[in-house]
Amino acid sequence: MTMIREYHRPANLEDALALLAESGARPIAGGTVVNARPNTEPVDVVDLQALGLDEVRADGDRLELGAMVRLQDLMESESVPGLLRELAGREAPSTLRRAATVGGTVAAADPESELLAGLLVFDAGVTVAHSMGSESIPLAELLADQSRLHLGIITSVSVAVGGDATAERTGRTPADRPIVMAVARRGEDGEVRLALTGVSSTPVLAEPSKVAELAPPADFRGSGEYRKELARVLSGRVLGRLGESA
Repeated sequence: MTMIREYHRPANLEDALALLAESGARPIAGGTVVNARPNTEPVDVVDLQALGLDEVRADGDRLELGAMVRLQDLMESESVPGLLRELAGREAPSTLRRAATVGGTVAAADPESELLAGLLVFDAGVTVAHSMGSESIPLAELLADQSRLHLGIITSVSVAVGGDATAERTGRTPADRPIVMAVARRGEDGEVRLALTGVSSTPVLAEPSKVAELAPPADFRGSGEYRKELARVLSGRVLGRLGESA
């Protein structure tokens, strides 16, 4: 467990950003990642719970998810697309879902995160506040370059709504994290997006025609070739349900 040296709970975003810039502290949302990682060095933390970033609201044809929305609330919100609600429920057991947040899930960039894969196909954009202002970054770009979070705070995640989406996974047991998971969505504009977990250092968007070119890492659950075959089979299933071919 991480040892916390100094704890700050600012009441507004400006103070939170100032603390990050001045002290090199680490932002925490639900604390499920920071507290779970062993760390021999004490850390300073900036708790984001008092910043009012916990709303789910419609924004035209998109949905704005505050960074502090808990995964349990995401799972229970009827305004959230059904597949994202399902994937939020698979992200963690109920005790952790009541603490873990949308923003924290994005920042953690877990390579096996089914919710992150779902957010990718729902065309997620991440708003990151810095001392000089805010920027909106496509989730795929942020996962590929996590240095863009340096001294910044995720304030919201925007997702498209509508369309058809489906997912398939393979794990050692139904309750286990997936070895590989595939999720696909056809948007209302007809565009089909495919995302995969377990094939790279983070969940990734993949071109359906190039799944066979992936070079997944190996671990104790399977070789890279096994993961690539799973990616091919699972991609074929989800794309087939949408009337597409891999």
